[in-house]
Amino acid sequence: MSSEETPETPLIPDQRRELLIRLLRGHEVLSVHQLTEMLGVSHMTVRRDIAALERQGRAVSVPGGVRIAGQLHHEPSFVDKSTMDQPAKLAIAALAAGLLQDDTTVYLDAGTTCQALVPHLVRHQGMTVVTNDFTTANALMGNPDVEVIHTGGRIEHANRSTVGRLAAQTLGHLALDIAYISTSSWDLQHGVTTPSPAKVEVKQAAMASASRSVLLTGSAKYGTFGMYRVAGLDRFDSVVTDSGLSRTAREALRRQGVETRVASGDPGPEGAGDGGDPGASRPAP
Repeated sequence: MSSEETPETPLIPDQRRELLIRLLRGHEVLSVHQLTEMLGVSHMTVRRDIAALERQGRAVSVPGGVRIAGQLHHEPSFVDKSTMDQPAKLAIAALAAGLLQDDTTVYLDAGTTCQALVPHLVRHQGMTVVTNDFTTANALMGNPDVEVIHTGGRIEHANRSTVGRLAAQTLGHLALDIAYISTSSWDLQHGVTTPSPAKVEVKQAAMASASRSVLLTGSAKYGTFGMYRVAGLDRFDSVVTDSGLSRTAREALRRQGVETRVASGDPGPEGAGDGGDPGASRPAP
């Protein structure tokens, strides 16, 4: 074990946390047990350090350990996303569906989490769905009871959606009741970001046209950020995520006034749910 990994003299908390970050840069993810050995401190001390770094937006808790908060340089393709975190996406969609009512105009952003809302939408009457996502539009194609508007625009093949100025201009001509926005990276410090500049304008246009904006995103994406900023988390009326989001992150969001709704449990094979909100974390009055 190197001298860097085992301090010869006790460090003050700030020094120890800087060392913890340096260790994470070399390993990306470390368990609490590994860190107790590397830092020569107790489990309780390591957990306090992780919580402090998470509040600063520099690290993210994972089951049994911690990973470094990092920059997202490339978003996964549709094929990759379609196989990732499916139970969490279904749970998020089931909880987010509790906001739906009949005769509503809804924007569904591109992405597999927003696509999981489709089975919930078709249970309502008089729905209009606006989307830039071809998979969502195709899923609604055979349902004559739902009016579907596709934004058009430049096709992004990897994500089966459209992006850019033309898509944003379409949204600028519409009045939406709810905009469900997706993201592959989010945290308290940077808000919602993306490594793709062509996506920014579309997401911002949907939010500007909507009476209510709701972010749908998995906890596994928390603590990552892209180069281009879409909006701060305080710009959303609520954030819907899954139960993997750590208690420290939830508390940090609450202190910043971000209404966070946490989906818990298994929504079932069809994504059915009652739209309950057992894990909501709301701003303090």
